[in-house]
Amino acid sequence: MTSPSRLRLWIAGARPKTLPAAIAPVLVGTGAAYFANGAVWWKALLALGVSLSLQIGVNYANDYSDGIKGSDDDRVGPLRLVGSGLVPAKQVKVAAFGFLGLGALFGLALAATSSWWLLLVGGAALFAAWGYTGGSNPYGYRALGELSVFLFFGLVAVLGTTFVQLGTVTLPAIAGSIGIGALACVILVANNLRDRAKDELVNKVTLAVALGDKKSRLLFAGLNLLAILTLVALIPTTWWALLGLAALPWMVRSTRAVLGGAEGQALIAVLGDTGRAELFYALGLTIGLLVA
Repeated sequence: MTSPSRLRLWIAGARPKTLPAAIAPVLVGTGAAYFANGAVWWKALLALGVSLSLQIGVNYANDYSDGIKGSDDDRVGPLRLVGSGLVPAKQVKVAAFGFLGLGALFGLALAATSSWWLLLVGGAALFAAWGYTGGSNPYGYRALGELSVFLFFGLVAVLGTTFVQLGTVTLPAIAGSIGIGALACVILVANNLRDRAKDELVNKVTLAVALGDKKSRLLFAGLNLLAILTLVALIPTTWWALLGLAALPWMVRSTRAVLGGAEGQALIAVLGDTGRAELFYALGLTIGLLVA
C-alpha cells in the first residue's frame, strides 16, 4: 500500500468532518441578524474565516499535544499526524499556530469594525483553543471539553456573529446558540465515547471517562433533545424555525445507535451523522430565519 501524499496527510489532519461545527454557528448567527434587521455579508464572511481558522487550528493543536503526550498511540478513528509518526510534531505545531493566528487576524478585523472589547472574547477563544489539550494542565483532560465547546462553538460563535452585524443579540440568536452548542457537544461526546477506554489507560479524563459509559450515552441523547427544544421555543417568534428539524433523521439514527450500545468503529459512523445533523439543523434554521 502506498503512503498518502503530503497534501492528503495535512487535509486528513485538519479533520474536515469536524468543519460543520465551524460553519453551523456562523450560518445561524447570520440568519438571526437577517431576521432582525438584515445581514452584513462581508462581516459574516469574516466571522466564517474566524470560525474555520480556529476549528482547523484546534484540530492541529490537539493532534500535536495528544501526539507528544502519547495519548494518540493505538487510537481508533481518524489519522493523527503526530501519533502516526507521519509528520514531525514541530510542523504540526507550526500549522496549529498558523491557523490560530489567521483566526486572530480575521477577529481583529471584526473588532476594528464592530467593538474593540471583542478582542477579549477572541483572546479567551485562542486560550481555549490551545489549552484544550496543550500545556501542562490541559482542561480537556479534566472533563471540561464539552463545556468549552458549548461556550465557544455555540454561544460565542452564534451570538458573536449576530452581534458584529447588528450591534446587539436577539432571541433567535440566543436560542440558536444553545441548539448549535448542544449539537457541537454531541460531536465531542460521540468522539470521547469512542475513545473512552483508551483515554482511561493514558489518564485522559474526558467527560465520557468521568461520567462512564451509560451516563455518556444518556448525555448524547439529552443534548440532541435540547437542540430540538430550542427550535420549539422559537415557534412564537417564527414557526419557520422548525425547518431546523431537517436534522432529525441524522439525530434519530445516531441516537438510536448510541443508546443501542454502538462502540469503536461503529461510533465513527455516528460521528458522521452528528456532523451532518448539526449542519442540516443550521441550514434549516437559517433558511427559516431568512424566509420568515
